[in-house]
Amino acid sequence: MIRITRQVLDEKAITSKLKLKVHGAVVTFAGTTRLYSDGKKVRMLEYEAYEPMATKKLREIEADMRKKWKLEDAVIFHRLGNLEVGEVSVFIAAASEHRAEAFDACRFAIEEIKEKVPIWKKEHWVNGKPHWVRADANWEVKIPEPKP
Repeated sequence: MIRITRQVLDEKAITSKLKLKVHGAVVTFAGTTRLYSDGKKVRMLEYEAYEPMATKKLREIEADMRKKWKLEDAVIFHRLGNLEVGEVSVFIAAASEHRAEAFDACRFAIEEIKEKVPIWKKEHWVNGKPHWVRADANWEVKIPEPKP
């Protein structure tokens, strides 16, 4: 299950959505807004996305997680909008028979999200101008040609 939302992410509620029958491990990853970035104090983060493509890419990542590690279940939630320090921006959970697969799947998912999903982060510092993080990333976005 994947979801892009502007709502606060409740890790316990999201984890409870996992379908569990034979799991031996449930591993979770919560990416949170940190207080300092590049030595500057962060006031808040702002996330924006090209939602149709972000949704597609998150679905692909979740499917790859399940296929590569034979997971019992997996979830990926990503938040958009303004987040205060300490709030969760991305939450990933993987359930599997053995812990190694669940750990590996979560690490794979966050690395793939950062690399391939068109979600952009703007840091707002306490003192200073806001700054887009990795605004130069080169995601391939294919816009369909109009039909004649």
